[in-house]
Amino acid sequence: MTVAPARVLVVEDEPKLSALLADYLRAAGHEPECVADGREVLAAWTARRHDLVLLDLMLPGVDGLTLCRELRARSAVPILMLTARAEESDRLMGLELGADDYIAKNPFSPREVMARVKAALRRGQAHEAATAAAVAAATTDAQALSIDEAGWRASWRGEALDLTPIEFRLLHILAAQPGRVYARAQLLDLLHVDGREVTDRAVDSHIKNLRRKLERAGAGSERIRSIYGVGYRFEG
Repeated sequence: MTVAPARVLVVEDEPKLSALLADYLRAAGHEPECVADGREVLAAWTARRHDLVLLDLMLPGVDGLTLCRELRARSAVPILMLTARAEESDRLMGLELGADDYIAKNPFSPREVMARVKAALRRGQAHEAATAAAVAAATTDAQALSIDEAGWRASWRGEALDLTPIEFRLLHILAAQPGRVYARAQLLDLLHVDGREVTDRAVDSHIKNLRRKLERAGAGSERIRSIYGVGYRFEG
């Protein structure tokens, strides 16, 4: 699979290394944007929605682990952590927070970084193609799920779904945009507008119950699919 040119956010506070990475990315046909201060990262990514983020761990303002967690709560964008801290605990922490890969600076190999960028973009573009196919399939099957928002009723192919109010809202949110991935934090915000303190595990529990009821109605158990490290999407 050929990798399409991508917008890459380079988050690195060492000017020489940042410039070197930008040069290699341009040579590979990509469009790099360099940010040196952790406090500017979220605004930069939100404004331009880069296709991949090369993220240093030790940054001024906001550290890389915090930024990784914040980015992952907002998007499934591939994140490659690039850092001098190569201890196993650091690598595991980065991966647990949602990083797709972890590259040590010492020794530093620009060619290795580019190879990993290419691999991450290939996976991301394959995922986008699969999502587009899922959306197309969901569109053709749109009449299978019926949601009556005013009457707080839902059915699958005419069979009523016995849902709790939270399960109904959750299904309504997910099914409104088939193929879109919602992070747990986003679902919590949309489900509990009163600001109550609830955990990510509450979403998992509601999803489990909702899947069981959809399966009972003949919709299958994978109608709501888990996206590892991100959240959930409705397959239609």
